Amino acid sequence: MENKLSKKMWFSICLFSFMGGIAWNIENMYFNTFLYNSVYAGASSAAMAGTMAPTTAISRMVALSAIAAVVSTFIMGTLSDKMKNRKLFISVGYLLWGLITASFGFITRDNVSALLGLSEEAKILGATVWAVILMDIIMTFMGSASNDAAFNAWVTDVTTPKIRPTVETALTFVGFLSMAAVMGVGSLAQSGTVSYQNFFLVLGLIVSLCGVLGFFIIDNPKKISAENEVSSSYWADLFYGFRPSVIRENSRLYLTLSALGCFSVAFQVFFPYLLVYLQYVVIPDNTAGGAELLSVGTIVVAVIAVAALVAGIVLLLKIAGKNKGKGIVIGVVLMTIGLLVLSATTNIKGVLIGVAPTAVGYVVLGILFNASVKDFIPVGKAGLFQGIRMIFFVLIPMVLGPAIGDIACRNSMVTYINEYNVETIVPAKSMFLYAAIVSVLTLVPLYFLIKKGFKVEEE
Repeated sequence: MENKLSKKMWFSICLFSFMGGIAWNIENMYFNTFLYNSVYAGASSAAMAGTMAPTTAISRMVALSAIAAVVSTFIMGTLSDKMKNRKLFISVGYLLWGLITASFGFITRDNVSALLGLSEEAKILGATVWAVILMDIIMTFMGSASNDAAFNAWVTDVTTPKIRPTVETALTFVGFLSMAAVMGVGSLAQSGTVSYQNFFLVLGLIVSLCGVLGFFIIDNPKKISAENEVSSSYWADLFYGFRPSVIRENSRLYLTLSALGCFSVAFQVFFPYLLVYLQYVVIPDNTAGGAELLSVGTIVVAVIAVAALVAGIVLLLKIAGKNKGKGIVIGVVLMTIGLLVLSATTNIKGVLIGVAPTAVGYVVLGILFNASVKDFIPVGKAGLFQGIRMIFFVLIPMVLGPAIGDIACRNSMVTYINEYNVETIVPAKSMFLYAAIVSVLTLVPLYFLIKKGFKVEEE
């Protein structure tokens, strides 16, 4: 393979990364605010008392979604290898993924009550919460089939170790662009300016259109048909990555996945609760008593934080280019320091100071870990290892992380009284302390990985 990509391939990679980021960020960030601001909004104290707390609902939704993601990736990743057709899985998957996302706005307490014939308020609220969770599971299955299984395997197929750091850097920044786009529109839904129904409907249909476009612009890589070495048995391939011999032969891959898992657990401790935390804790704390959220001092700190963020990412990637292990260790340290700062204050200036090192560490670690995983996957077997990757990147982090965050929030017992005079638990800054403790564990598998080295042979 050549160590460069065509313009068409770059366009496809960036487009499907962006649209996948749109769908994933809707789920990871705004299904949570949807629960708070729409499903739970207006419920009585009796209904709230008879149903799981919002933070618990978020934790369960994220955990069950993670299980669905891993099951989907195992089944569909292996199947895409057997059928030798990434294009079909990506295109059809994105089409259905978007349609399911578009349907979320129609999940309301009134609709669930009418559909199931319920009249007791606590049962209606509980059933609506579970309807959101179940639809999230279905959406995740389709998203993982198309994005985690097929798209990630396709990117692995069409790239080489030499250009993967560049591709991963591009994917990371495209991911930030998709997050910014979703947050820009989502803030309108969160404030009530735009209904959640229209928010989900419009963005979901855009993702579906991307799936249709995939039939015309994505090409199946030659590698999957010419070099695929999987066995003839689908079921044997499904559990290929669990074989002790495979683990021994690919020890660097599994050490990288272990480090990626620890890093991802730390991130998931706070991320599912982040927008709710900002809405109900940070913003009120910085607007009460005449405080100015957008004062001159705050703007100056924000500009400095952004500059430090950009400079830190560039500098750390340069360091990692010469010594990947050193770059990753510095990234872990920076992320941990940032989380400790965030755990100490809700003041907006302190939050901005804490965000900079946290974001630098998160961005650089994501780039380096994902590039290393692709480097260490055996040639022609990308689909077989996507499910294993999802165990460490999604299942373990999204089951353990939100559960740890829920414990932190419930132990801190930070609450607010909503407009219906109902007291509700909200996320607390202590979740960042828990995340910092978990992030340090990344250094354990990383120590052994650095001893083995990161260098790989070009294909």
